[in-house]
Amino acid sequence: MKKFQNKLLGSILAGIVLVFAACEDSNEIVDQIVSGTERGAVLRTLNVLSNEIAIQSDGSIAPGQSFGVELEYQDHEDGDLLAEVEVYVGYRDNTAGGTDNDKAQVLATTIPASSFSTGERGLPVVSYSISGDEMLSALGLPSSEVEGGDQFEIRFEAVLTDGRRYSFADNSGTITGSYFSSPFLYTATVVCAPSKPTAGVWSLAMQDSYGDGWNGAAVLVTIDGETTAYSLDSIGEAVAGVATFVVDADDEVISVQYQSGDWDSEVTFQLTSANGNTVVDAGPSPSAGVELLDYCPDNL
Repeated sequence: MKKFQNKLLGSILAGIVLVFAACEDSNEIVDQIVSGTERGAVLRTLNVLSNEIAIQSDGSIAPGQSFGVELEYQDHEDGDLLAEVEVYVGYRDNTAGGTDNDKAQVLATTIPASSFSTGERGLPVVSYSISGDEMLSALGLPSSEVEGGDQFEIRFEAVLTDGRRYSFADNSGTITGSYFSSPFLYTATVVCAPSKPTAGVWSLAMQDSYGDGWNGAAVLVTIDGETTAYSLDSIGEAVAGVATFVVDADDEVISVQYQSGDWDSEVTFQLTSANGNTVVDAGPSPSAGVELLDYCPDNL
């Protein structure tokens, strides 16, 4: 019995030695792998403040138009490796026909580490914005070449104290996902600022394919902040009808949105300006809660 116990104890001790040896070998392998891994840095998107640049009817950038974003910097030293962030801008000409005005990215400015403050997670954060005019100046692009639907590119490049750099080209799905949200590259779309509507009588033709009215749906017409809802029900019709309204000479801005009802698939409508242009032709199932007027043609 004693011999059996001694053999059993010996086997257990031998097993323990093997386990420790295996763990030690495993740790050495892990250490070898980790030692060859480079730890980088990310700029996490906290909030996109503005990503549209409105242009006026003469093609110039509307006052106060800019791209803005709040960023949080992260590295394995809790942000201590940040030297600066370089900001590059480019331009995508998405307008069909004419001259191709694409512009390659150029350095627009540099954000030093000293411009970052400490955020709620103890990491460096910064709120950055660049105006449309500043981007045009950096690119050497005249405002006359800017069209609605074109896009500015804004790319950030983190420069570390040891000279390493991280930007869009270093991205992977891990850091562009929902938590890190670190694309390094953003776009600001050129949109047209609201143009002054033609004074006179505007007409809104409305139809319902089933013939039972709009079931709670409506077209919301806002003129200088005053909103009026129009629908087949509001004019006492079920199949089709026309509502009219007057735009005064001193009115500056008109906006048109669709309010969803129970049967949007039955709804269609067309809005005609006082100048005779059809400026909205929507449905079936019109887009709800968005601006339906396209200000870029300047045909209101």
